[in-house]
Amino acid sequence: MRHPARLGIALTLVLATVGCSTSAGGRQEDGGRNRADSTSATTVSVTSCGRPTAFTRPPERAVSLDQATTETLLELGLQDRMAGTANLKAKIPAAYAAAYAEVPVIAPKIATVEQLRAAAPDFVAASSADLFTADRAGTREELAALKVPTFVSAVDCPRQNPVGTPPFELLFSDYENLGRIFGVEERATALAARQRSAVAKAGTQAGANTPKVPRDAERPTVVYLYSVFNGMPYVAGGTGLPSEMSRIVGAKNAFDDIDEDWPEVTWEEVAQRDPDFIVIGDLSERGRPGDSAAEKRAVMTAHPVISRLGAVSHNRILEVPGIELDPSVRSVHALGLLADGMKDLGHVR
Repeated sequence: MRHPARLGIALTLVLATVGCSTSAGGRQEDGGRNRADSTSATTVSVTSCGRPTAFTRPPERAVSLDQATTETLLELGLQDRMAGTANLKAKIPAAYAAAYAEVPVIAPKIATVEQLRAAAPDFVAASSADLFTADRAGTREELAALKVPTFVSAVDCPRQNPVGTPPFELLFSDYENLGRIFGVEERATALAARQRSAVAKAGTQAGANTPKVPRDAERPTVVYLYSVFNGMPYVAGGTGLPSEMSRIVGAKNAFDDIDEDWPEVTWEEVAQRDPDFIVIGDLSERGRPGDSAAEKRAVMTAHPVISRLGAVSHNRILEVPGIELDPSVRSVHALGLLADGMKDLGHVR
């Protein structure tokens, strides 16, 4: 961190100015509700990843540190409350493009302390706690000392959550908490309800092809191929969202015994697991070697062992946008593709 005292003083002065300003008018919210009144005395208390924070007014200069958070805020219609975004990994969907164009990009990749503080935020949110480190945007403690509240997705805070809480429910709790923070509860509740319905639909579709209480031996296994780097596969481990997606559709993540989100494994290990299905995460937009679905297919069909697996030789391969395999407002779309695709391919061993 360069010149921390000078940056801290500058940020405090800017925040003081923002805090003394009032909004001229207000945008009409869904359901006929007006934008939260900046002079309201109501205090909203939210605990995020173990850190309780009180808000006496909705944020006006929010910064999102990653694409998943950016798209959640845009889905909630909060672009006019955002002072910056960072860390874009894929093209913004067309549905958000106009709103995204209204928000400054403070950093094309991971934001630094200097870039964040230059945006003079009054709220900073991220989908993962590792974006709040001293060599990145600064720690949550450092930002709290400057009276800048922070928010981390509940999905990335397993130790702080009730044991057994489904990851999708943690994601929906993020929507609801952000709705309370920004005073757009109705929008957030509606979003969570739509996505809960999508999760339930995926489970119902799977129920037609799966025993009500399937044993591991009766559940089809799935390998989620996220990336191929230097010839080595990166797959979904047991701590990522794909394991929950598998459970919902009545399948089993073949690598859910590995306590990581996206571990590097070997092709020999993939062959040993002999999955019934392979889900390819298409990361074409990221543009790195081995990212596209076509490249991953080519690697598997050219491999002397992997090419002989039933999932490859019988083309039991599904393609989904890679970014949707990490928790975000888009993840229910990937879940739907998984449920539909496995049903079309038979969903049987």
